[in-house]
Amino acid sequence: MKVKVHVASAFSKDNKGGNKAGIVLFEQSLTTTQKKSIAKQLGYAETAFISKSERADYKFEYFTPKDEVALCGHATIGAFTALGYLKKLSKTQYTIETKSGILAINIEDDLTFMEQAKPIYYDVVTPEKFVECFNIEHLDNKYPIQIASTGLKDILIPIKKEENLNTLQPNFEKIKEISEYYDVVGMHLYTFKDDRIICRNFAPLYDIDEESATGTSNGALACHLYENLHLHKDTYIFEQGHSLKLPSEILVKLVTNNNDEVEKVYVGGRGYYCENKYLNVE
Repeated sequence: MKVKVHVASAFSKDNKGGNKAGIVLFEQSLTTTQKKSIAKQLGYAETAFISKSERADYKFEYFTPKDEVALCGHATIGAFTALGYLKKLSKTQYTIETKSGILAINIEDDLTFMEQAKPIYYDVVTPEKFVECFNIEHLDNKYPIQIASTGLKDILIPIKKEENLNTLQPNFEKIKEISEYYDVVGMHLYTFKDDRIICRNFAPLYDIDEESATGTSNGALACHLYENLHLHKDTYIFEQGHSLKLPSEILVKLVTNNNDEVEKVYVGGRGYYCENKYLNVE
């Protein structure tokens, strides 16, 4: 059978860069095996499969080339970019059913914001654990290495300088081993330069060596910066993808209570429609 697949880029900057995702609309009869096959054929970090939901406006499922994951920020932003391009959107607020729960989507002009789960913090990891992953002399020891999640678990790793981050040479096999040991999707590295926050993301455990824009990782990072490092911003803007020549911009807004605890997390960005194609699926 032939399946129509749309492709859109999410978290783009000036209609360039971003992170491409596959989007399959309302193919209710696809099996899990067929979804995995489509994601593998496309080869993008994630592909979103959208179907009808009895609990929300849409049901979203996400597949990497290797396996299913519970949530994906850029594939969700890309999906709503595609739905808008195809003139299938009629309002500015939607809900989606995911394996991370029912989440809200807000559309503000050319921006799409996706609600994520409240942050959960796990282990703080010692720098020595990463000695074979990359040069640990580049780690910024002023800040903890924190495992956190707003839907997917990542290791948040501070790096001293932008130059260190850009020239860092990851050992993907070792990163895969550490990711499996701590049961995380991957590692999200970040650094500061003036008012900028620059990131790189490695998820080889899911066959994604490096990703140009990651919504869930930056959602978790914003919460970590706010609650644990006490860096408070109205809107966090994360830069990613420079090393892949795919400059990306991810926005995160937090809703907090009087105790400075995060109550809601919204990850957003801009996107553009790329193309559609047909794939053969057995």
